[in-house]
Amino acid sequence: MRRVTVPWGAGFVVAVLSLFAERCRADGGAPNLAERVIWAVNAGGEAHTDVHGINFKKDPLEGKVGKASDYGMRLPILRSSPEDQILYQTERYNEDTFGYEVPIREEGDYILVMKYAEVYFAQSQQKVFDVRLNGHVVVKDLDIFERVGHSTAHDEIVPFSIRKGKLSVQNEVSTFNGKLTVEFVKGYYDNPKVCALYVMKGTLEDVPKLQPHPGLEKREEEEEEEEDGEGGEEGGKKSASAVPKHRVQSGPRTPNPYAADNSSLMFPILVAFGVFIPTLFCLCRL
Repeated sequence: MRRVTVPWGAGFVVAVLSLFAERCRADGGAPNLAERVIWAVNAGGEAHTDVHGINFKKDPLEGKVGKASDYGMRLPILRSSPEDQILYQTERYNEDTFGYEVPIREEGDYILVMKYAEVYFAQSQQKVFDVRLNGHVVVKDLDIFERVGHSTAHDEIVPFSIRKGKLSVQNEVSTFNGKLTVEFVKGYYDNPKVCALYVMKGTLEDVPKLQPHPGLEKREEEEEEEEDGEGGEEGGKKSASAVPKHRVQSGPRTPNPYAADNSSLMFPILVAFGVFIPTLFCLCRL
């Protein structure tokens, strides 16, 4: 029997190629981010593919519900990549509650991502609204300016799951009929809106993060220091209930209009002068 000898170099190449093939098969088994997204819409705008490969479709509500606005096109959007600022510069709003329907056929864990930017109002308490998911309030009193300030990207991320005909979100359960209804609820302050939104299979760790915002990071650190400085368990509970961690307030701080007001100090002096001058005048007459 004749022995066949394989050169050492050729054997090494074969081993490397085999390892590479196994790695490719392993990587190919998990879908990438774009493949996990089952539905995506650029509200109030045209179709767009973002830097992650997510294909946002043209707004299906165009000409049907609400109004589209591209007012934000004149502004640069902070925290967003230049290629994807369009997702925060256009929006759809309505003078009443409106929403989108997303068909979902498979069970599993999902994430709803809603994109926002406040491009019109320059202070808080000007636009405040809720978001409902199949009747469940998943975002309460959303004030975009209060969260991140003006012309700054902000994503609201809501995880939910569908199993055995039931929708579970934020510790609430309801019957699921194959359609996910995302509603933006009219409140007391202006009109509800959304810039873009998508639904994907996965968990919170799979959602791409926005670019860091120095103002937000600084405010979070200050809030953490204030919570750590609270004395006693009761104080800690009050602090946690007063400022929920998911409600990050940001934007320019409003100066105290009474900080430089010395009128309270001047009042006694003015009263003294008011009494002294007539008295002196009377004495002079005598």
